[in-house]
This record gives sequence, C-alpha cells and structure tokens, in this order.
Amino acid sequence: MGVIRELRKNKWLYAMALPVVVYVFIFSYMPMSAHLLAFKQFIPVKGLWGSRWVGLDNLMFFFTGPDWLAVTLNTVYLNLLFIIAGTFFSLLIALMLNEIRLIWFKKAAQSLVILPHFISIIVVNLMVLNFFNGQDGMINRMLRDVGLETVDWFQTPSVWPLLLTVIFVWKGAGWGSIIYLATLTGFSEEYYESARIDGAKRWQQIWYITLPLLRPTIIVLTLLALGRIFYGDFGLIYGIIGDNSLLFKATDVIDTYTYRALRDVSNMNSYSNAAAVALFQSVMGFITILFFNGVVRRVDPDSKLF
Repeated sequence: MGVIRELRKNKWLYAMALPVVVYVFIFSYMPMSAHLLAFKQFIPVKGLWGSRWVGLDNLMFFFTGPDWLAVTLNTVYLNLLFIIAGTFFSLLIALMLNEIRLIWFKKAAQSLVILPHFISIIVVNLMVLNFFNGQDGMINRMLRDVGLETVDWFQTPSVWPLLLTVIFVWKGAGWGSIIYLATLTGFSEEYYESARIDGAKRWQQIWYITLPLLRPTIIVLTLLALGRIFYGDFGLIYGIIGDNSLLFKATDVIDTYTYRALRDVSNMNSYSNAAAVALFQSVMGFITILFFNGVVRRVDPDSKLF
C-alpha cells in the first residue's frame, strides 16, 4: 500500500522519470542477457539460446593464457594513473578557472581546455606519431638540437605509461573539470566573505573552504571511476599503440588483449571468449566499487554512493 500511495502522491514526477527509466532498461539492463555468451559455445546461426552450454570453459581461455596476469595488472596500473592524474588536473583546472574574474577570458579559457576532448582519437594518434616518431619526430629533433641522445619511443615500453597518462590528462582533464566547476558555482559566497573578514588569503580560502566543500564530489567521481578500473581506455590505448607488440609489456590491457583474440580467425569461439572476459571485468568492477564504497562508508558516511 505504501508503494501505491507514493506513486499516487508523486505520479507526475514518476511520469517525468519514465522515459529515462525505459531508456536505461533498454540500453543498460536488457544487454546484460548477452552475458550468457560467456557460458556458451556461441554459433551465430544458432543464436544465443540455441548455442551449446559449456559452463566456465570460456573463462579458461583467459586465465590459462600466459598473459592474463600481466594484462590485468597493466589495466589496473594504467587506470590508477589515469584516475589520480585526471582527478588532480581536473580539480586544478576547475580551481584556476573559478579564480578568473573577467567573464570573457574565463569563457575563452574554459573553451580552450575543453577543446581536446572533442578531438578524434585518430587525430590524436597522428599528433603522437608526429611528436614521437623515430628520428623525425618533433621531440627527437628537439633532443638533437640541444645535443641529447634521441629515443626510439615506439620501441621503449617503459616510457608509455607516463606518455599515455599525459595524453589522457591533456585530452580529458578539461572536460572532467566541468562537474567540479559547476559544483564550485553553487557554493555560498558567505563562506568566503567570512574568511576574508578574518584575514584569510585566497589560497587559504581554497584550502580550508573550497576543497573541503568539494570533497563529496571528488569522492563520488572517484568511486565511479574505480568501478571501471578493470576497463582499459581502449580508444586511447589501441588508437596510439595499435598492434605494436614491442610495447605490449607496458601497455597491453584486458580490452586490447580481448580485441586481438576476437580478431583471431583461427579461434572459432572468439565471441564467447570475449564475452567471458567482459563478464570478468564487470564482476571485478562490481566488487571493486563495493569495496571502496564500504571504505568510504566507514570514513565519511555522507560521501558514500549507497
């Protein structure tokens, strides 16, 4: 009865939410049925329901392979670098933009820092090639000009976690700053007026007022990012690294590993194998977000997701 009473009381609010609920159900929940592929030997002509059930055999493709631990650790490591650097620079950009008082300059600066988000990964790939390509890349030409040794970037795996992080931050930090900037605009000016009366300098206002008020937003966005820590940024990594096996040691993630397996024409069960790895990623992401949400629940209950 309580549910019916709630629906009657707020029927127009639920009616407004109905299109979103239907959209999420169709595009987020219905596709979950495809996880059954992970437990079947999928044959396209037989379809999802007609294919033979094989249990956990498809997961063995990944876990019995020689590279599963390396690509899993690479995925987690690169994503941690992306999350830490992305959060720091997104927050820094938002704080810097918030300090600009000239409206036209603030809008121009915000447009410039957001612009890289809309650049195609193909264009980014060409830019990276021009910067780091062999002897003719811009970076190597600059190194030669100052009398330093050149680096064969595309044959040096150890430098790519840092380079990919820099590219990730350049491309996404400006876009990520939008939420922080929107949150900043909602803070009451009374906090800052009181601080100024007490003699607080601008950096002290940021440290003791702005950052504590931003903490719930930072935690929520970080938790959401941690939920996808087992998903590599496929577009960024494969778009730049491609099939360069010399760099797999430091850059191969679960998504690129699975994609190559999916293209293997000799593997008749490639669809089911890829689905099994996707299921592994989903389960691990679910466990990760439950774990970190539990930590946040103990440390700062007001900032937990659920």
